[in-house]
Amino acid sequence: MTRKIKSRAPLPRLLVRPSPLSKSRAIVQLGHLTFQAAIGRKGRTAFKCEGDGKTPIAQMPLLYGFIRGERMRAVQTRLTLRRAVKPMLWCDAPSDPNYNRMVKAPFKPSHEEICREDGLYDVCLVLDWNVRCRQRNRGSAIFMHMIRPGYEPTAGCVALHPRDMRRLLSHLHGGQIIQVL
Repeated sequence: MTRKIKSRAPLPRLLVRPSPLSKSRAIVQLGHLTFQAAIGRKGRTAFKCEGDGKTPIAQMPLLYGFIRGERMRAVQTRLTLRRAVKPMLWCDAPSDPNYNRMVKAPFKPSHEEICREDGLYDVCLVLDWNVRCRQRNRGSAIFMHMIRPGYEPTAGCVALHPRDMRRLLSHLHGGQIIQVL
């Protein structure tokens, strides 16, 4: 069950700072809250390209999210969370007209499954990287989602531990800026 919580005063930007430990690690900070995170396997870039394995250095509004209700219950947030269901996919094929958009199965071009079995997208927040103003090959499916064991790097997303994601969700709202430094 997802419950919306009442609006509060605007929060500071959510900052994603590079970690001194590794180019594929980061520190996520929102006010006094600080969490470890995994980012792109090849680090960060100001010139994101599809498939480069890098996290874009940018200010990205938080648009909305997906949640696997059967896996994450009683989440409190001001962010719009859509229940993830099996036919939901995200197109990452630059040549397709649906590039960097949600699509439904069956869908032949390259895509991400939103209802993954590995739990990475049990909560999946859509960042506005190349979503509202799309350009071919500028990168797709830049999400904030759950980590793999050992904080393994992502393909360009920001990944958090489930307990940290749950804690952060209560402070997030649509339009809030995620700033990767």
